Amino acid sequence: MTSKVSRDTLYECVNGVLNHSKKKKRGFLETVEIQIGLKNYDPQKDKRFSGTVKLKHIPRPKMQVCVLGDQQHCDEAKANNVPFMDVEALKKLNKNKKLVKKLGRLSIIISL
Repeated sequence: MTSKVSRDTLYECVNGVLNHSKKKKRGFLETVEIQIGLKNYDPQKDKRFSGTVKLKHIPRPKMQVCVLGDQQHCDEAKANNVPFMDVEALKKLNKNKKLVKKLGRLSIIISL
């Protein structure tokens, strides 16, 4: 079952989704996936259409990272100006609820 969708129809649908998302603000990041299939094309055999696309907008521009790890990982994070915490800092953090909430707002990468 195949069907062709015109460019105008595709733009109309995408603009409809964008307008609806601007009218009704959500408390989370919304995503839309578009799947395109090519007729008589086997991606395993033919790699003509493989590639990457650079997004115009950053999905999470205010994302922050905190590294949790041993001394080696903390040294690497310090050298790259990335926030980090070792085991001792985590033990102290467990007693302070405000700091736990602050850490919860960060996107965390755990490296052990």
